[in-house]
Amino acid sequence: MIIGVPSEIKNHEYRVGLVPASVQELTARGHKVNIQAGAGLGINIDDAAYQKAGANIVGSAQDVFAGSEMIVKVKEPLAQERAMLKEDQLLFTYLHLAPDVPQTDDLIDSGAVCVAYETVTSNTGALPLLAPMSEVAGRMAIQAGAHCLEKSNLGRGMLLGGVSGVEPAKVVIIGGGVVGRNAAQMAVGMYADVAVLDNNIDTLRQIDAQFSGRVKTVFSNQYNLEKYVADADLVIGGVLIPGAAAPKLVTRAMISGMKPGSAIVDVAIDQGGCFETSVATTHAEPTFIVDDVVHYCVANMPGAVARTSTFALNNATLPFVLQLANQGYKQALLANPHLLNGLNVIHGKLTNQSVGESQAKQYIEALSAIKAA
Repeated sequence: MIIGVPSEIKNHEYRVGLVPASVQELTARGHKVNIQAGAGLGINIDDAAYQKAGANIVGSAQDVFAGSEMIVKVKEPLAQERAMLKEDQLLFTYLHLAPDVPQTDDLIDSGAVCVAYETVTSNTGALPLLAPMSEVAGRMAIQAGAHCLEKSNLGRGMLLGGVSGVEPAKVVIIGGGVVGRNAAQMAVGMYADVAVLDNNIDTLRQIDAQFSGRVKTVFSNQYNLEKYVADADLVIGGVLIPGAAAPKLVTRAMISGMKPGSAIVDVAIDQGGCFETSVATTHAEPTFIVDDVVHYCVANMPGAVARTSTFALNNATLPFVLQLANQGYKQALLANPHLLNGLNVIHGKLTNQSVGESQAKQYIEALSAIKAA
């Protein structure tokens, strides 16, 4: 198979779909890899390193899309990239379609086969291709939140961990999944006062055991959400419904009731965000203010630590890239039900129920769609 890797073009996105080690695994199995010139420079990998691994360097994104059977990316294709997709071409990347109607429409119109990292599952029901970036985003959320609390950024002027004789900031984390646990780990390490809210009691038990009681675990309901958000200095939103739009758990009224200069970091913004006031931002302009609360809603947070993120992502995606390349998409999807769960669009049909329900679109069951392909 011919695999193409274009440069990422989203604002301040420096990650790349494949690193040289992944390219070498593919070329060793007889596949051809087209890398856009300079695609790896954002993580300090030059074209020569890709050539040494067996890649073919091509001059433009147009060349990559035109000459490849499978496109491997990191972030969702922007409009100019979607226009280059071809009938029956395989796209393997993060898509986050639920809140993005224009992208969904373009992918359907393209006739391409679109497999989303974030809906591929494991035999335990986990999301193995989302997990590494959730780890990164969870840890980054605390760094970003601490920065937002600085007075120069219109925050409360608080040091997250306080100092001797001065109480630390109160950090409230909504969601006890991969994002929440990694955020809690960083916040505890910075000596903040940390609470995690989740509606799964087993998750709360695991967090309590993991942190030996250093994190308050709170059952998530409307009463507790209102109480803890109102008292927080920093709120991290890390809730996820696979493939679907994130629920708006924190209302505008709750934001209005927060302390002036407090901050929120919405890690769920890729799926539309879990704060009613959230609007996606970029690394160039990461924050905005609503009711004196600093909002950090960057939609590609891990892109800021692009080298770490790229290698972590490749560790998770490479086995699936190899399956798709070795077997072809139809056989690979039929053989692996967890990879099949990643199928969102194929030949003009939407195959993800959560996206269909979020956008009031018709969808077809993924297995039926691939059998008909």
